[in-house]
Amino acid sequence: MTLAIFDLDNTLLDGDSDHAWGQFLIDHGIVDGERYQQRNDAFYRDYEAGRLDIEDYLAFALEPLAINAYEHLQKLRHTFMSEAVEPMISPAAEALIDRHRTNGDTLIIITATNRFVTEPIAERLGIPHLIATEPEVHNGRFTGRVSGTPCFRDGKITRLEQWLLDRHETLDGARFYSDSRNDIPLLETVPHPVAVNPDPALKETAQSRGWPILDLHNREAST
Repeated sequence: MTLAIFDLDNTLLDGDSDHAWGQFLIDHGIVDGERYQQRNDAFYRDYEAGRLDIEDYLAFALEPLAINAYEHLQKLRHTFMSEAVEPMISPAAEALIDRHRTNGDTLIIITATNRFVTEPIAERLGIPHLIATEPEVHNGRFTGRVSGTPCFRDGKITRLEQWLLDRHETLDGARFYSDSRNDIPLLETVPHPVAVNPDPALKETAQSRGWPILDLHNREAST
């Protein structure tokens, strides 16, 4: 089957679920507001600039999972979905997903954001396959550490290659949609790269190489 591979944040979503989850924790008094917001915003600026230290970021981002009981986190996530994620979903993104679904393509989200945050988002979008950064779990609790390779930059290629190997799939005819300069390595790997609302570095790359550029964040648009 042909693969339709989607980045999540600022691609299918009109916003960043990882950063929004941090802001949600601040707004609901789960973390130290001022200190956490400063670091959350600083990491996000580093991500946008293409200089994020993924190990440092994940140590920060996964800490709230480690210090809260799973049952409490599940309740928070349910509220997060309705308050923060649902407004980020655009008709244009859903139309693109539906088009690939109608074509019989295999739908995959590949994202640096951790599975705890992104799993219900993939379910909401009707995308059955999710490749995400995996938080380590021990005795029913998150440890605050990462299990395996973080799904970021070249790590996305590593994780996707393992997914393909496990399922005896190939990238023949595959499309990958992303907004970020951080995904240029994977965009260069697939036969059909597509830039979605690209950041300046990706836009320049896409224009120079003749890659299609889509706008999925115009809520009046259709695809």
